[in-house]
Amino acid sequence: MAAIELKSQVGPSFGNNFNNRTEEAIGTAHDLWTAYREEAFGKQPRPFVGWLMMVEDAPGSRKPVGDKSPHFPVFEEFKGASYLKRYDLLCQRLAQEQLYTSASIIAAERGAVNTGHFSEFSSMTNLKAFVSSLAGHVASVASRLGD
Repeated sequence: MAAIELKSQVGPSFGNNFNNRTEEAIGTAHDLWTAYREEAFGKQPRPFVGWLMMVEDAPGSRKPVGDKSPHFPVFEEFKGASYLKRYDLLCQRLAQEQLYTSASIIAAERGAVNTGHFSEFSSMTNLKAFVSSLAGHVASVASRLGD
C-alpha cells in the first residue's frame, strides 16, 4: 500500500498558507497512522506514505521571514529562514518523526510550465530521494507478491 499527498502553493500569502499546509500535513499523517494502527485497512505491511510539496519560486517565498515569538525562543534554524527553507525543514522533520516515509519540496517559477525547471533544497528532501524511497517500497512489495 502507498499513499502520496501532493500539495502546491503560489503567492502572495505564503505565511498563512505555510501554517495551513503544515497543520494539514501533520494532521493527515496522524489520521492515517491511527487508521493503520487500528487495522482500518486490514492487516497490511507498513505502507509508503509520501508528501510532495511544490511552491512557487518567487521573491515572497525566498525572502527571510520575520520572527516574532514573545513567549518562547525561536529555534536557530528558523531565524531569518525563508518559506522555502521552512518547507525544507518541515519535510525533514516529517520524515525524521516518521509521519511520512519521505517528504519532498521543490520550487518552480510560474513559467516553468514551459521549461520543466525546478529547484531543490537538500539531499534529504529532493525529488530523487523521494522517488528512490518509493521505488524501494515498490520493490519490497513486489518481492513479497512473488511468494
